[in-house]
Amino acid sequence: MIGAAALSFGAGSAARAVAAAVRAPAKVQPLPLGDVRLLPSDFATAVEVNHKYLLRLSPDRFLHNFRKYAGLEPKAAIYGGWESDTIAGHTLGHYLTALVLMWQQTGDAEMRRRADYIVDELAEAQAKRGTGYVGALGRKRKDGTVVDGEEIFAELTKGEIKSGGFDLNGSWSPLYTVHKLFAGLLDVHGAWGNKKALVVVEGLGGYFERVFLALTPAQVQEVLGCEYGGLNESYAEMHQRTGNPRWLKMAELIYDNRVLDPLSNREDKLANFHANTQVPKLIGLARLYDITGNEKRRTAATFFWDRVVHHHSYVIGGNADREYFFEPDTTSQHITEVTCEHCNTYNMLKLTRHLYAWDQDGALFDYYERAHLNHVMSAQDPATGGFTYMTPLMSGAERGFSSTDDDAFWCCVGSGMESHAKHGESIFWEDDAGGLIVNLYIPAEARLAKRGGSVKLETSYPFTPTSTLSFAKIKAGKFPLSLRVPGWANGKAEVTVNGKPVTPVFARGYAIVDRRWQPGDTVQITLPLDLRIEAAPGDDSTIAVLRGPMVLAADLGSRETKWEQADPALVGADLIAGFVPTDAAAGRYATKGVVRPSNLDFVPFYRQYNRRSAVYFKRFSEAAWKVEEAAYNAEQARLRDIAARSVDVMHLGEMQPERDHSLTSEMSWPVTYRGRQGRDVRSGGFLEFDMAVKPGPLMLQASYWGDERGRTFDILIDNTKVATQKLDHDAPGKFFDVEYAVPEALTRGKQKVRVRIVPKDRSTAGPIFGVRLFTAKPAAAN
Repeated sequence: MIGAAALSFGAGSAARAVAAAVRAPAKVQPLPLGDVRLLPSDFATAVEVNHKYLLRLSPDRFLHNFRKYAGLEPKAAIYGGWESDTIAGHTLGHYLTALVLMWQQTGDAEMRRRADYIVDELAEAQAKRGTGYVGALGRKRKDGTVVDGEEIFAELTKGEIKSGGFDLNGSWSPLYTVHKLFAGLLDVHGAWGNKKALVVVEGLGGYFERVFLALTPAQVQEVLGCEYGGLNESYAEMHQRTGNPRWLKMAELIYDNRVLDPLSNREDKLANFHANTQVPKLIGLARLYDITGNEKRRTAATFFWDRVVHHHSYVIGGNADREYFFEPDTTSQHITEVTCEHCNTYNMLKLTRHLYAWDQDGALFDYYERAHLNHVMSAQDPATGGFTYMTPLMSGAERGFSSTDDDAFWCCVGSGMESHAKHGESIFWEDDAGGLIVNLYIPAEARLAKRGGSVKLETSYPFTPTSTLSFAKIKAGKFPLSLRVPGWANGKAEVTVNGKPVTPVFARGYAIVDRRWQPGDTVQITLPLDLRIEAAPGDDSTIAVLRGPMVLAADLGSRETKWEQADPALVGADLIAGFVPTDAAAGRYATKGVVRPSNLDFVPFYRQYNRRSAVYFKRFSEAAWKVEEAAYNAEQARLRDIAARSVDVMHLGEMQPERDHSLTSEMSWPVTYRGRQGRDVRSGGFLEFDMAVKPGPLMLQASYWGDERGRTFDILIDNTKVATQKLDHDAPGKFFDVEYAVPEALTRGKQKVRVRIVPKDRSTAGPIFGVRLFTAKPAAAN
């Protein structure tokens, strides 16, 4: 039952007025995933496609390093990509969980057989080692050789710690990888009571207990400076399964002071932290609150959720740019091709479910629905089963499903195979007082064990407004049925029972019908699916278009055709009036007169698998657009003028131009940002390349991103310094060009020169998004 004070609604909704009070909420839990079966929909298709993908994968290939490093003969070749790097083994943990979820979601016995087989193999490898440890992660030594990563843990216990954000003593996020194995084993044990899985995970738990207890508090914090996933959550869960206080002590010990203390004090200091590294830590704190009742843990988890959802997220529910949190309410400055890492949303949905168990506020599932529909569903290509790493929101960016071969096992492949194995897990919830809650309108059937019957949910939502719930073979009895009414519906929900209108109680985001239910009863809820505008947090001039929970996108064409036009804008006083439905049941609209430079069709964003899209738009009045258009034309004229005077252009980050200009470098890597390619140079490295010259005064121009911080580097021509460039928030939210005069003495009598970029000590050069040499304009006559 959903508890809250009365809510009030605007004129016209008096018939749906709420009761003055509703009893306090009872404890809730989702219906077991094994009791839910999806009916045909995009969600069911995603599960089916993922099911085939899981069957295609080979357990023995994932187990290669586990056996090899334990001194056992591998049974199959190792996978490529991350599985052949020092982070090897993380995918197996995800795969175990995905197998469990797919078994629960579909009942396929092969999923369970594979999971049990993997546990048996891990138990054999663990016994062979004899230390409690079992793992596949590697360690890169100073000479470049990759060896069994277990040797780093012996170094840690001696106080030999070299910890960075993702590297710990030469191994890539080893505790993150360990956590995935903990989680997978615990899921196998929890699903069907595989006792061997618990034995293996407790062996691992004891091994890492010895590692951590050998450290001083300061050393623990140093180790935790490297990503450790949700290892605190796993230890907390081990405590709950076994009752062993050792594991609770470990869960409390694994606490990153630098990140978690501010959140416990309700301080948002998330900017510039790697986003997905942090979310699992908060899931762990939420689990610890359940066990200990420590209010600081609850405060940190709820405050973090609120700040991320309302101040650090995009319209599709994802968060982070280049994997990092940005300053709150600056979303509009971070609409790039590297937004919305899928793992972040996977973990945010786990946290949302946890918070909902504490406080049954429908607003939590408003977020869940948005992120689940628009981000998670967009991150899998139903034609291939491939996953995205990022879901880019920059206009014209290609989504990029690159996990369809055996060399792509990055983190979001692991979270992707889990996400698309469990689309039925949060549709139906029940409380301990007998109430039933519908949180997601996804077609499904579910067994109601407590009621001795079943329930069926039929709907085409969010494409059509009505969802129908029918009870079959249910024991007659009185209980409340709570149907979520999203906040964007503004309380405008129509409910019928057996075809007759009823007046439900509206409370905390739910329409509640409390009556005596009988077999054959049918309930319908109809929600308005009007188009609406939503501004980016902190910037009313940057907007997106939604229909109900579904984000719409302008269709910019096939991914095969590169988008090289200006970003479209929305212009006018009544933008929604310019949208005309062409196929409302499919969420498709044409536009008339409100898009610049020309009309575009709008479609559901998540279905743009192999299409290019625009999601965010700058909004202008007609008068403001004329000013913007004039400024745009002036900029184009400037660029044409420079192009006409150009002698040579260096497209950094592109293979053929770099070869053509004889580029050499050390500690330098290509980068792509907001559709532009470039390069940076790290401390101790350099970048140099040839550029053609001609007689007369020349200017060297370099392009930078305006939000870089604290970068200082020298620019040399033929080993003569022509400039020292400092970058520090020079042009927030945009690229900018800097021009450097080239002394004629450096080019006289030459056909080419050598440009060299060198960062200052402990600094970075760039990134630099292109370099150009062009003739200087003649000095103006006096």
